[in-house]
This record gives sequence, C-alpha cells and structure tokens, in this order.
Amino acid sequence: MWALVDGDGKVTEIIKVARSLTINDVRHPRTIFGAWSWDELNAIGIYTVEDSGTKGDDRFQLTSEATYTFSSSDKKVTTKYTLTDRPLDDSEAKDEAGNNILNPEGTKMMNIGVKTIAKEETNLTAHKLISKFSWLVERATYDSSKAIPDAVKTYVAAIRTDCGDIETAITNASDMAAFKALYTDELNSDGSVKTVARVNRWTSESTVKTYIR
Repeated sequence: MWALVDGDGKVTEIIKVARSLTINDVRHPRTIFGAWSWDELNAIGIYTVEDSGTKGDDRFQLTSEATYTFSSSDKKVTTKYTLTDRPLDDSEAKDEAGNNILNPEGTKMMNIGVKTIAKEETNLTAHKLISKFSWLVERATYDSSKAIPDAVKTYVAAIRTDCGDIETAITNASDMAAFKALYTDELNSDGSVKTVARVNRWTSESTVKTYIR
C-alpha cells in the first residue's frame, strides 16, 4: 500500500492497488510501483504506508477508519485508529433527528449490545455440547428399553447450569472491564492457566465420552 503526499506533507490519497496515476500533469503507468526505487517514488510524492496503529478487539471495541500521518524524516506514512467500546446493552436505533428507526413492519429497530451477542453465543455453545447426545433421545423414543444413561443426564443438566451461570455473569457485568474479565483466563505465576475464563468454562465431558456421536 502506498500514499500520495503533497508538497505540504498532507496525505491526499491512499493507493491500495498499483495503478496508473497523474501527478503534476505527468501520467505515470502502474509499473512504476514495481520498477522504481523508493527514492524515485518519493521524488514524485509517493511513500510507503506502515500500518502501525493498534486495532481494537472486535468483541469489545469498534475500530475507526485509519487516519494517516506523513513523516518527512522517516519518509513514510503511518496509521492511527480511534477505539471505542461497544455498547454493553441493547438500545433503540435512532435516526439523526432522534426518531426511532422502524423496520418495514413498523417495529422499532434495535442496536444489539455485546451482552446479547455473548448470551446468544453461550446458548449456541450449550446446544452444540448437548446435541452430541441427541441420538440417545431418539433411540429412547423408538425403543423404550434403551434408557438414556444417568451419566449423560447428569452431564446435560450440568451444561444447562453452566449456561445459566454464564448468562448471569454476563448480565451482572457492570462495565466493559467486568465484561472483558469474563473472557480472560486467570494465570499462575509461570503463565499457565489457573482458571479458565468464565465464558469458556464448561463441565468436562470426560465421563460421557463413550456416548458422544
């Protein structure tokens, strides 16, 4: 990626793909990007772009479009991003005038917060863990003599409890720091995991592995 910089040091264009362009009334073919040296490109105002900005974690933050800064001493353009915490809770979608945005059926549109997304992901995980044993339910339906093993019943109940506990922890997160903590493992002094992050901590399936399909 390249940047076109004017005589005042202002980045006027970001060039993502090599192409022909006109600079100071001179038409240059796209081949200059591969054939010319950096000194030659710099001489007509083309500089390398170094993506040095820090981007946010999409689970928790919104990352702005990049802003570009030219350094004449380093002969390069660097990037910077603005990070904003995603909303924790759902909110009604509004237009610029502050009016509710409605869908075609006339229902209010909602901006979905990270808590709702996290709860949906938690329920999906629980469903995937439990569905490994759905064949036992089907078998018991067609053959009443084939009971669902107690170990599986206990495991499924534990997964449902885990799901409820995780959802409660998500609901109770008072701010973004508390929400992020639910995704962070507690480590020992040697860097090994002491306690798995709450959203990833589910009852072990070690006692029911033989029943997984």
